[in-house]
Amino acid sequence: MSFVELLLVAVGLSMDAFAVSVCKGLSVKKLGVKHALIAGAYFGGFQFLMPVIGWFLGSRFEHIITSFDHWIAIGVNMIQESFSKAEELNDDFGVKTMLMMAVATSIDALAVGVTFACLEVSILPSSALIGLTTFCLSALGIYIGHIFGLRFKAWAERAGGAILILIGVKILLEHLGIISF
Repeated sequence: MSFVELLLVAVGLSMDAFAVSVCKGLSVKKLGVKHALIAGAYFGGFQFLMPVIGWFLGSRFEHIITSFDHWIAIGVNMIQESFSKAEELNDDFGVKTMLMMAVATSIDALAVGVTFACLEVSILPSSALIGLTTFCLSALGIYIGHIFGLRFKAWAERAGGAILILIGVKILLEHLGIISF
């Protein structure tokens, strides 16, 4: 997997966390750097950890799993979630709240880790890029949410889902021998 493809995966996976960060930013009355750092640390940390866990699981069950269906399923799920009701606005940055949101927004990264095992992607640098990208976008999302509000939340999730679907289709076409990059 090329760096550009991996970066697109990282951005796609970051969109859920970015959207939640936008909502969190909207709810904060007095925004501080600590809010951005907390969101970035939780979301980025879990986006790093979940692909690693998924990779270890995928390494065990590689013979059962195909290399393209997860990308498409994850992307479709992200787009479907973008049409669901908006998250409740909540200015709580406590451990319990942030932990629940970080786990919820990183489940798709677990499936990506499984796919990485099937594709024999080097997991630590890949997960580090995903985590760092998510950290940056989540921290940025806090500020954007504080400034612009919920206007772009659904579009961010749809863009992330579309990116993952396109990567899944590309991998499928390569797997079938229709294209090669």
